[in-house]
Amino acid sequence: MRKRSRIKQRTERRISAFTSLTMCAVVVLVQIASTLLLTVFLHEYASIFYAALELLGAVVAIRIYTRSGSPSYKLVWMCLLLALPVAGMILFFLWGGTHQAKTLSLKKVAPPAEGEGARRQSEACIARLRRIDPAWSRLASYLQKRGFLLYPNTNARYFGDGAAYFEDLIAHIRQAETYVFLEYYILAEGRIWNRIFDALKERAAQGVEVRVIFDDFGNLTRFSDETLQKMQSAGIEVEVFNPVHRYINRIYFNYRDHRKIAVIDGYYAYTGGVNIADEYANLVERFGYWKDSGVCIEGEGAWGFASQFIQMWKMIGRSLPNEDDYYRPRRESAGAGWCQPFTDGPVNNPDNPIEETYLQLIGSAKRFLYITTPYYAVEESMQKALCIAADAGVDVRLMIPAIPDHKLTYMVAETYWGELMRHGVRIYKYTPGFLHAKSVMVDREVALVGSTNMDYRTFQLHYECGVLLYHMPAVEALLEDLDSIMDQSRLYTLEEWNRRPWYRRAFATVLKLFAIWL
Repeated sequence: MRKRSRIKQRTERRISAFTSLTMCAVVVLVQIASTLLLTVFLHEYASIFYAALELLGAVVAIRIYTRSGSPSYKLVWMCLLLALPVAGMILFFLWGGTHQAKTLSLKKVAPPAEGEGARRQSEACIARLRRIDPAWSRLASYLQKRGFLLYPNTNARYFGDGAAYFEDLIAHIRQAETYVFLEYYILAEGRIWNRIFDALKERAAQGVEVRVIFDDFGNLTRFSDETLQKMQSAGIEVEVFNPVHRYINRIYFNYRDHRKIAVIDGYYAYTGGVNIADEYANLVERFGYWKDSGVCIEGEGAWGFASQFIQMWKMIGRSLPNEDDYYRPRRESAGAGWCQPFTDGPVNNPDNPIEETYLQLIGSAKRFLYITTPYYAVEESMQKALCIAADAGVDVRLMIPAIPDHKLTYMVAETYWGELMRHGVRIYKYTPGFLHAKSVMVDREVALVGSTNMDYRTFQLHYECGVLLYHMPAVEALLEDLDSIMDQSRLYTLEEWNRRPWYRRAFATVLKLFAIWL
């Protein structure tokens, strides 16, 4: 049965990346063209019927307005439904329904159950945190109510570049005794992958359980069927998240697994902005110097990421040969402060723990707030929160790339920066190249590191992960790296923003209407 499943998987995977992308593009263009042609036909030859459809479009628009969810998402669909009711309704039912994320072939699976002792320990940690700073205890309580515990007895090591991150990860993979879990958006063939694969293959041969999840859309042109077969032949269990060809008729490929998670023996866990590809270690150059970051969680807190992987593995439809508790850490640990791993995904909408965490971090800042993000396209509530924080005297700094990887997305981000700078937010452009790190630092007390960008895709469409570090020594290491980033960056000014060519401003304004899809 397993052999037939692998043969079937390999057969499906043999659909070329070019063919898959071409089919996707053709389907999108055909859907758009057919809806526009239908609009013209109905408007010219069936005015009464068209008037009825306009009324129906208005009703659907009102329904969208009254339901909970993202204001930007609702505004775009309302404008489309009112301006082009026929095309708008067809496209909405194809792409815009909130049911889409729930109708992926993902089972509804709860994370591994936590015992009463673990919950009480988390509550005791929150109580101790409350005595230090009530604001951070409120954030920790918010996440605990959504199933994300606060862990003591954990160390965190921060990495300010991909090369150091990979060296540490590979070293721990080679020492794995029980299992290795990897879940990455991009898993690309190259020198880094060759080293990781050699380590995984050697551990699998020694009886270590090795399981890998990677996103199909993130790897269409970067991971071959031959490499997948080699992994399976080496005894590595592999799952491809949301294969593009499976949902080509409904454009479900918007929903991606953007997480970056590695767990070894339940004792070491890694996350951050780093995918498995050569550019993340600057072995190849794509957009100048590739600046990224990540953390290694060592101790009790690593279980938070193991739990997240186990839940996703089961959601995809796979099972594990052992009980969940088998994958818990088996060594004692110690460490100062607390950590709180957490995840988010479209199945939670309209409840978005990651977006709410960002808002609480911004609102709780008293002295300074430093943020790194490669993309910026946020809701009005988050834009306003940053402006209010700056107006209240908080030193708010936003660090972004000087060399973007997606020019249209970068132009959309520019439309937000003028308002931020008028309220006193300082924006730094990282001049050596592409800043891909995703982090938040607040008051030298709390930090967030993870896979999360500050954009609509992160907050609404993608499966993401992150970890909050409360009063841990790694917070200081992140601050030192942020200072280094600013030393290498150029301060962007309001005068510079106002000097943008008129055609760039106009084009960016139009693009902003479609920011939820960029």
